[in-house]
Amino acid sequence: MATAERETKLYECEVKRRRVKSGGGYEPFWKTKTVADALMDADTEFRCKDCYGEVKLFKTHKAGGPAPHAEHKSRQDSEYCPSGMYFRKAADGREPRPSAHPVH
Repeated sequence: MATAERETKLYECEVKRRRVKSGGGYEPFWKTKTVADALMDADTEFRCKDCYGEVKLFKTHKAGGPAPHAEHKSRQDSEYCPSGMYFRKAADGREPRPSAHPVH
């Protein structure tokens, strides 16, 4: 895989998990995992670790294809996320910002 292609891929994401609260019951929290681990663990809720926007996970089955990775579902998120493909390609000096529609 070319270096430029490797730099535009998201190999980590956040997955929603639950933990036991001290007073009883459960509370949700976000945990950073590699995309490969998230796919293997059959997690169901994902978000970008940098902008908190929605991402889609890709599991590659082809030889020579990219490793399991994530991509932003929204182009706008990708344009202003430091991990986004369009942000990295932009040459206009834009500043990163959180997603307009973060996953909670």
